[in-house]
Formats: sequence, C-alpha cells, structure tokens
Amino acid sequence: MLLTKPSSLEEKIEDMEFQFYRLQDNLKKIAKQWKVLGFEEYQDHKWVVVSVVDDANVCKIMLNTCEQSFLGHWDFTIQAQYLNDYTIHIGDIIGQPNKGFGSICMRYLKEYASSKNIQIIEGDIAKRDWGHLDRLTHFYKKHQFQIELDNENKQGKIICNPHL
Repeated sequence: MLLTKPSSLEEKIEDMEFQFYRLQDNLKKIAKQWKVLGFEEYQDHKWVVVSVVDDANVCKIMLNTCEQSFLGHWDFTIQAQYLNDYTIHIGDIIGQPNKGFGSICMRYLKEYASSKNIQIIEGDIAKRDWGHLDRLTHFYKKHQFQIELDNENKQGKIICNPHL
C-alpha cells in the first residue's frame, strides 16, 4: 500500500536533486573565495556550505544555504579575532536566529580553533544582547561554554575550551 501520493514523492525527489545541484555549484563558487570546511544537512533535506576566511588576525566561520545561488556573501557568520596564539574572541554572531545555523557554525569554529591549537574561545555578552539573553545562554550552554552574567550592568562573559 502506497502511503505517499506519487506527486508528493516526486516533488521531494526533484527538490533533493535541485539541492544537490545547487550544493555542487555553490561549493565551486565558494571555494574560489574562501576555504570550504564542509557541508551539512539541516531542516528536512536542506543543505548548507560552511567556509572560513582567516588572516591570522580575524577568523570568520561562514555559512551559505543552498536554497539559492551563491551571490558572493554569506548567509550566517561567527566573527572572531585572535587575541594571542592560544585565545580567540567571538566578536559577533550575525544571521537569522533559530534555524540551527549558529550551532553548525559553532561546531565548525570549535573544530577549526582546535586544529589551530587554540586553547580558549571567549566572548562578551553586551547590553544589546540582553533582549535575547535566554536564547543566548541556552545556545552557549549547549556548546559547553561557561557563562558569567552581571545582571546589574547587563553584561557578561563566555568562555570554553574547544578541545572538550
């Protein structure tokens, strides 16, 4: 007994084929600009490409979806700066929240930092972040960060060892 309408199944197959063609095309284009670290599946057979640009001062982990053609810019990024040979500081996380992109990029940042022998990933929680503090603390705890909050001054610090 067929539980799925043939047209629905055909649409899913066509969509997956399209995603793979787009993934292949985007990988080629992104690799011309940045170092590709990998690609990941997220949300019901959709794909993203993860890349990095690193000039030994600033490191950006960037994510591009394969829902559209690569147009020369990222869809999500974690931007960090090297403080010394063993510490990297997250300066900003930019992109649409609640799609899983932050978690994908954070995993890649931790792997990349570990490969560079970085011992500490740190960052600040600023006053501008206080409106979504619950979401941020959940995110950082999920990725094994220690969090220190100063509720009175609406600021905080995050820190983790990428090797854990």
